[in-house]
Formats: sequence, C-alpha cells, structure tokens
Amino acid sequence: MTDFDAIVVGSGMSGGWAAKELTEQGLKVLVLERGPEIRPERDYVDQLPPWQQKNLDRISQEEIEQHYYRQYPGVAYAVKESNKHFWVKDDEHPYETAPDTRYDWLRGYHTGGRSIMWSRQSYRMGPQDFTANKEDGIAIDWPVRYDEIAPWYDYVEQFAGIAGNRDGLSQLPDGQFQPGFELTCAEREFKARVEQAFPGRNVIQARVAHLTAATQEQRDLGRSNCQLRNRCHFGCVYRAYFSSLHATLPAAERTGNLTMMHNAIVQSLEYDETSNRVTGVRVIDAVSNEHSTIRARLVFLNASAIASAMILLQSRSEAFPNGLANRSDQVGRNLMDHVSGASASGLIHGFENRSVYGRRPGGIYIPRYANITERDKPYKRGFGYQGGATPLGNAGGNMAGIGRAFKEAHSAPGPWRVNIGAFGEQLPNPDNRVTLHPTKTDKWGNPQALFDVSYGENEHVMLEEARKDAVAMLEAAGCTDIVSNPVNLTAPGNRIHEMGSCRMGSDPDSSVLNNYCQTHDVPNLFITDGSFMTSAACQNPSLTYMAFTARAARHALNLLHDNQL
Repeated sequence: MTDFDAIVVGSGMSGGWAAKELTEQGLKVLVLERGPEIRPERDYVDQLPPWQQKNLDRISQEEIEQHYYRQYPGVAYAVKESNKHFWVKDDEHPYETAPDTRYDWLRGYHTGGRSIMWSRQSYRMGPQDFTANKEDGIAIDWPVRYDEIAPWYDYVEQFAGIAGNRDGLSQLPDGQFQPGFELTCAEREFKARVEQAFPGRNVIQARVAHLTAATQEQRDLGRSNCQLRNRCHFGCVYRAYFSSLHATLPAAERTGNLTMMHNAIVQSLEYDETSNRVTGVRVIDAVSNEHSTIRARLVFLNASAIASAMILLQSRSEAFPNGLANRSDQVGRNLMDHVSGASASGLIHGFENRSVYGRRPGGIYIPRYANITERDKPYKRGFGYQGGATPLGNAGGNMAGIGRAFKEAHSAPGPWRVNIGAFGEQLPNPDNRVTLHPTKTDKWGNPQALFDVSYGENEHVMLEEARKDAVAMLEAAGCTDIVSNPVNLTAPGNRIHEMGSCRMGSDPDSSVLNNYCQTHDVPNLFITDGSFMTSAACQNPSLTYMAFTARAARHALNLLHDNQL
C-alpha cells in the first residue's frame, strides 16, 4: 500500500513544475522540502531602503566569518542583512573539498528553494547545444534534439511569463514572450555601434522571467506585472517574477491533490529488488530528528544536482552497491557550472543630459557568437555577455559623502557607464565530481559532500578571449575610461548553475537517465533538476530545467496510465 501516488523531493525551480504537472493530472502528490515554510506575507523582508536598514543592510564581518563565509562572498550582491534567512548558514551545513580545490555550494533551504532568489535570466538552449558533444567528440551525445524540447519551452514560458523580444537568432531561439524591457538610449547606441563593427554579434534585450502583461491565469494565481523596483532578492510582494512559491506550487495546491511537508530531509530512497522499483523515501525530520519512510508509486528527485546525486549515493543496496541507479558509475560525475570572471566597463558619451525612470530587472544580453558566426577560435564552445548601460549621475559614481548634495549629485544627469560580463560554458569532465565524504557527517548523521572540481584549459583560454572581446566591443562603441581587470575565474559552483551529476544519454552503460529523465536502472525514478544536463551550454539553465521537467512528468503520467510503472 502506498501513501501517495508520487513524491517530489524538493520544492524549487524544477520540483514545483513536477508537482504542478502531476497534481493537475489527478495524482496525489507529496512534496518534501528540507527547509522551513516561507510565507510571503510573513517572511518577505521590509522594503526599506538600505540607509534605513541595520548596517546599511550589510551583514557584519563577524557574522560573515562565523556563518556565511561561503554564501556571502559567492553572491554578495544578493545576500543582505535583511534577507540572510533565505541563505543557509555555512557552519550549520558544512561540506569538504579535495586538496588545493575550491567549490562554492550556494543554497537556500525553504519553500521554493533558490527559485525565490535567482536572477531570472531565462534563455533557451539552441540547436547547436544539443549536438555539440557529438560534433566535438566530448563526453556523450545528448539523447534529444532541440526540436523535441521546443514545444515544452513554449509551454513553460507561457505559464511562467518571460519578458523578451523576438530577435530571430538561430543560436538563441525565440520564445513565447511578454513585452520586454526596453533598452536605454545608451544601450541602443552601444547596440548600433557594436553590431556595425562586428557583423554576427548581436546586442539584445535581456530575457527575464518577469510579468509585463499578466495573463488571466497568472492573475488568478495572485501575480501582477513587474513594478520596476529591482528589489527581487528581498522577495517580490507583487509576485511578478517567476518562482515555484508564486506560480507552480499554488497551481498544484489549487487542485486539492498537493501535500507539502517541510523540514523533511531525504536521507535515501527505499528500493525493492524484486519489482525493480523505488518503493519509498526515507526522511529525517530536521527539527525532531525523527526518522520515517513514506511510500509512493513514483518518485521525482528535484533536490538540486548535488543533493540528488548524494541521495542516490546514499541509497545503497545489494543490487546497487555504489548507489541507486548507478550501474554506469556516472552519479556525481561531470559536475558543471558556468564560468565567469571576464568583464569590462567604460564610459559612453552623448547622453550626459539624460536619465532613466525605474529599475529594470534586466539590461542587455550579447548572445554567443564564438564558434557560431565567428570561427577559428582557440577554444571550444563559447559564452554570452550580460550587462547594461546606466547613468552615474554628476557624481560619476566616485563622489564620497552623505546628505542632500550627495543624493542630488547622484540623481542628476551625468556620465553613463556600460558594463558587460561573460558567462561561459564549462566542458563536461567525469573527474569533476561530488562524492560522499568517507568520515564526516552533518548534524543529522548524513555524509557531507566532498567536491573535487577544477577548470580545464578550455575554460581559462575562453575567458581570457572573452575579456579581450569585451574591451574590443567597448572600444568600437566609442567608450572611454575602459577598465578590464585580469581574468579572475570564479570558483566552481559560484554561478549557482550546478548541473550534470546524473547525465542523460542513450546508453545505460555511460549515462544515468534516458531521454525523458527517467533512470535507466529504475523505471519509476525520475530526476529533472540540473542533474540531467549532458553539457552545460552557456545560457542560464533554469528555463531548460522547467521544460524538461514538464516533459518528463507528462511521460511518467503516460506510463502510469499504461500500467508500466
């Protein structure tokens, strides 16, 4: 006898989609969230300006050193005194790295996971991204192609709400967009000059998961249009940006088929060798430390690329001595992130008497051109740039002080600065991995994560070339006072796009999942967080997680209907 039709482990970006799709088709679904419940009306922080916040809304150095020594340096732009409860304390959730390596595992344990803290850039992978491994002879081939996933991109974009422009670029396919956020006057000039100087390079509006023309379905869920405050990392009371807390989980809840369990740490999965099925999920209550097993016909792992791999590795049995569904020995391997640390900025002239109104949630995006419209690069794959052009005010961004004169100088028209920074693709490598620490455990008795991840020569060469290209584009745009520091390749994990630990593929001997994110070894187990990624591409990956999750859930439902699970 089962307790639920399906269990979804994790309530974040992909877990919310799994819950929505399964409940809407009539399944009784339990979502297990390892952190506490977040209620926007209670837990979203006061929208006071920084100067009215404790420590100007900065976490004290003492507290950083004690609790946030990994979280804060990794995402200092988003971790504040007022919203630090959205991020885990590093001393309470420790992990280890191999000698002479570093890994930043940046997390939020609560309803919605990191979907309430993400930066919302939303891009499709292109046709070239699904064939790159095969063409380059790297790792293994994706078992799907773009045309197979395109309808699911359409589906999730319409529900989530993506603001953008249809730009007609083959490497960055257009989607189902709501009106995008217009470029500033300086960005339009930068776009014109760069595109004239570099045919094949494009400067477009950033595509972001924000409502600008809310549909009736979105309004029915309590969502409304973006108010251009750019206070998103503190929690949006308008529910304008997409998160599972504001969209997919409420959609699942309105079916009457959803049960949420918080403070539920998944230790492992229960496997029955006779039926070759997962029969239950072993759970530890984070508060009481009580242990229980909850049973279901179907399990979706959406705990994150790292946590899902660790759950499989902890689920050992006689049939799977190296971890559940790990006959291929690929669980935990091929861990990827995006690489950054190559940027440049400069002053663009002719707009000193102009200003802007409001604070957009996204600026410009320069889609990948390397090894697409420009060949003969000294590296494989490529990168895209995120950035923008904004006025600095008469203070020029450098005037120190306080008081009325200081504020008026900053708000008055003045110079404009263009900033662009590259996000590049990390190649898959089976030696980049997360495993279970052999001796160290957390306070609930679960093994700590042990990371052994490093960048290869391709990532180093790529980012140095990206830095040079950034300077060249600023020069072509007529910018002055150009600043571009030496490349500082950020630590793996720092971009918070971890993926690849349970890659999909056609061959069970070299992959964990099939083309529907279903484990080769255990038919009723699906993994649809970043784990399934066979390569990283260079686009922000969350939209791809959504599309693959919706597709996988529909496939699982069809199998259930046909009594194949």
